[in-house]
This record gives sequence, C-alpha cells and structure tokens, in this order.
Amino acid sequence: MEPLFPMDQAGALKELAFDLGQKSAQLGGALHPITRQGVVELLRKMNSYYSNLIEGHNTHPVDIERALQKDYSADPAKRALQIESQAHIEVQVLMEQRLQEDETLKVCSPEFLCWLHAEFYARMPEEFRRVKTRSGGEDWVKPGQLRECEVEVGRHVAPAFTSLPRFMQRFAQCYEPTGLEPALRLLGAAAAHHRLAWIHPFLDGNGRVTRLFTHAYLIRLRAAGHGLWMMSRGLARHREDYLAALASADLPRQGDLDGRGNLSDRGLTHFCRFFLTTALDQVEFMTRLLDLDAMQERILAFADLLVFRTAAPKETRHLLRDVFLRGEVTRGEAGRLLQMPERTARRHVGQLIADGVLVSNGPAAPVRLGFPASYVGHYFPQLYPAGVELGRW
Repeated sequence: MEPLFPMDQAGALKELAFDLGQKSAQLGGALHPITRQGVVELLRKMNSYYSNLIEGHNTHPVDIERALQKDYSADPAKRALQIESQAHIEVQVLMEQRLQEDETLKVCSPEFLCWLHAEFYARMPEEFRRVKTRSGGEDWVKPGQLRECEVEVGRHVAPAFTSLPRFMQRFAQCYEPTGLEPALRLLGAAAAHHRLAWIHPFLDGNGRVTRLFTHAYLIRLRAAGHGLWMMSRGLARHREDYLAALASADLPRQGDLDGRGNLSDRGLTHFCRFFLTTALDQVEFMTRLLDLDAMQERILAFADLLVFRTAAPKETRHLLRDVFLRGEVTRGEAGRLLQMPERTARRHVGQLIADGVLVSNGPAAPVRLGFPASYVGHYFPQLYPAGVELGRW
C-alpha cells in the first residue's frame, strides 16, 4: 500500500492541514461547557445519520432519536435501520469513553479496529449481518473477525485475505498518530482513512468502521474543536466526490512520474486534498452556526414561534437564551426569568421539558437546553439535508 503519505507533504497539503488545525482549535470556544456537551451529543446522532446515509441507509433523525428511547417502528425494515443507527451511536460513545480512559490505546492497532467492528456488528440486526458473496450465495459477517474470502468493491480488488494480518500490522506501524511528527498528523488522518478502506479488512461494515476510526484518530490527535464537527456530514454531502476520491487513490502507480510505490501518488494526493478540504468546510460551517450572536438570534426566533404556536409565555425567550449562555439554570431561576408565580412557572417549565425544548436530570435538577430532532432545524439550519431538518412547524 505504498506510498503511505503523498510525496508533496510540504506544499498545499501542509497548508491545508495547518489551516484546519487552526480553525478547529477556535471552534466553539465561547460556548458554555454544558451547552457544548449538548451540541456534541446532537452531532453524534447526526454522525450516525450521515455515515449510514453514505451506505444508502436513510433513517430520519426523529426515528434515530426514538430508537435511543427504545421506541422502534412496527415496520421491520424501518426498525432495522433504527437499530443500525442506534448501534453506531452506542459504539461511538463507547469508543470515546475508552479513548478518554486509556491514554495508551493504539487506535491503528488491529486489536482496536477489530474491537470497533465487533462492538458495531454485535449490535446490528440479523438481516444486516447477512451479505451476498461473489458466487451469488450468502455469508454471515462475524463481528470483529477479519474476512476469510476475497472481495471486490467496484473496480477495487482488495488484498488477499491471507495477507490481511501483514497489512494490518503495517498500517499500525505507519499511521499510529502518536508516532508521527506533529506536522504530519492531520495528513495522517486523511491517508489512513483511505488506506484502511483500501485494505478492506472485514467482510462488511468497512466504510462505517473506517469513519468511526477516523473519529477516534482525530480524538487521539487531540484536535481541538473536534466533536463540534464531524467528517461524515461533509463526506455524505459530497458522496460521489468521496467515492471518486477513494477510487482514485485505489489506482496502481500511473507511470514513472507517479511516485515510486505500488499505488498512485497522485491518487493519494487527490484523496488527501479532498479529505482536508472537506474537513475544513465542516469546521467553517459549524463556526458560522455556533457564532454566539447568530445562535442567540435563532434561539429568540424559535422562542417567539413557541409563544405564537403554544401557550408558552412571551418570557420564554429570556429563559432559553439564558440557558444557552449559562449552560443551565435552577428551577427557581427559571421561574424568575419567566416572571410568574412559582407554581405556574413549574407548569410551563414542565411542558418545555416534555416537548424536549429543555432537559433535566430530575424533578428538582437544573434545566439545560435540549436539541431534539423535531426542532433542530430552528437552531441549526442546514445541519441535515433540506426536507429532513424541518421542525414541527
């Protein structure tokens, strides 16, 4: 799978990686930590939506949210998609916890990658664990086990299954982020994303495992701001370009001016440029969304809509804005912001919690801002595709 990195590491790619690191570090710096965590939880659901969408599996964000509450559709096909989305989110949470608890965990190791696949497929519905074989039959995906047959993906013929242990070991040696020079680490995230997909270590699920791995890679890099942006949204929005960029990096070397490895240096350069440009686009998109002034304007507009459409008091706008800026407020403070007697305030706060506008850990616990799928388009326009992000009104 040589070259492991594009030959031109000091030119435009290095500038792209530097710009990405700088802008990511500035993202969300003004958010209260509690509000920030709420946004991160929302983006996990979004990441599941887009990563599965790349594979052709379209599950509405509202249905994903219902799955997390164990509210599954009676339609078997829809239920299977809900479980798949739930599995993606659960594994991402579990992965983030492991990385936080174990600073020595090697994200490029075969053990970690097989663990990711095992956790994901152990949660998958049975119908998604059956795949068609090259001979036209069916085979079962074994969670966490390297494939035991040859595969072709489009025009790409993946490495022989007997060679997978050697490829996986080489991958771990070359791409582990803690072993790379700082200037190469973000470029390493791009190159490793393709090379893992190229190896195609599992019978199925390689795309989603690769995108989860990339999330883990960026966490291990301690890329400041990451978590407030996710690669899958950008990759899904440019799905055809993504697949074409992957395919270009699959190509063998195209003559003497195309590097010295087995694979195309130009192809890998093209993929890395696409990856870094896409990541930068997502950082800039989320930077615009999370601008404090713009966020407050959208929160106030949504509160005014609540007042117009429901029995919410007009002072709801003050409550929601304060909760956003301060992270959380006590029930007593919520009553004062609503400017009404305690019992009446309690009733209105309870209704806002029931609607998901506010969330709380208990009847007497402080309240914080909720980001339910049914309202997300009001707070974060264009986070989801047109027609998907629409709120209740």
